[in-house]
Amino acid sequence: MSIQSSQKLRKGLFKTRKGLLEKVSAVFSNKQKIEETQLENLEEILIESDMGVETAFKIIEDVKEEYSHKKDKDSKDIIAILKEELINVFPSEKIYPEWENHSQPYVIMVVGVNGTGKTTMIGKLAYHYKNKGKKVLLGCSDTFRAAAAEQLSIWSKRAGADLIKNTSGADPASVAYDAMDAAIARRKDVVIIDTAGRLQNKKGLMEELKKIHRVIGKRMQEAPQEVLLVLDATTGQNGISQAEVFTDTVGVNAIALTKLDGTAKGGIAVAIQKKLSLPIKWVGIGETIDDLVRFKGREFVNGLLGED
Repeated sequence: MSIQSSQKLRKGLFKTRKGLLEKVSAVFSNKQKIEETQLENLEEILIESDMGVETAFKIIEDVKEEYSHKKDKDSKDIIAILKEELINVFPSEKIYPEWENHSQPYVIMVVGVNGTGKTTMIGKLAYHYKNKGKKVLLGCSDTFRAAAAEQLSIWSKRAGADLIKNTSGADPASVAYDAMDAAIARRKDVVIIDTAGRLQNKKGLMEELKKIHRVIGKRMQEAPQEVLLVLDATTGQNGISQAEVFTDTVGVNAIALTKLDGTAKGGIAVAIQKKLSLPIKWVGIGETIDDLVRFKGREFVNGLLGED
């Protein structure tokens, strides 16, 4: 991660870090011997940061185990051990999908519920790949909202990407198919398919997502290579249930977290990775087109608990 990206992530985690680090430091300040009640307090702090009860419990158990092996026990070691345990939650290598077959487009199907910042994330992704020298095409399969095509059109112009859209109310899957056709004909490198915001408990809407996914696969084998779920970090543990349902429906294999700078509960990233083993690929920090950071576990934890 570049210095600039690291600084952006640290800035975006300010609210979470302020609450988490201050509370953790207060629990262990000026105390040489660690007591059970302090570890219980630490567990509560992790839960309050939206890591979840199950995740927080497992992390504290691991902290206890690691701490018990230290010869010269000191309370200041707890934060260092906690940091290492949190870093170990995240994979050390990139496990999210990337290009393998350069003869065909890399297709990203973007899904999520209403209000997560999905369209903004698509604009940022298009801009990111365009800056990497890739030829990008956007497909507007969100035909339920009249404003969806207009919003995506604005982002496509900002990013310098082509756009395929249809009239409001058109079949979303047919738009996805047309986008794939255009991308192949124009020899595009990246195709990003927008979809309508879905409530994960609405069966009919989720079935429509399955149809879009199938149609993309019919037009190009092995596509979409990436199904990116956009989650609003401020929704906390509700994001876990969203991820579970969308994964069951269309095989989510990467996560983008938005609005991380707007919450004091950024621990949701830990819960997602620990419970679902879904790699977090992107973090949206701010509203401008270049406010996009590639997620790195160590940088994220440093942003939560400070540098070593």
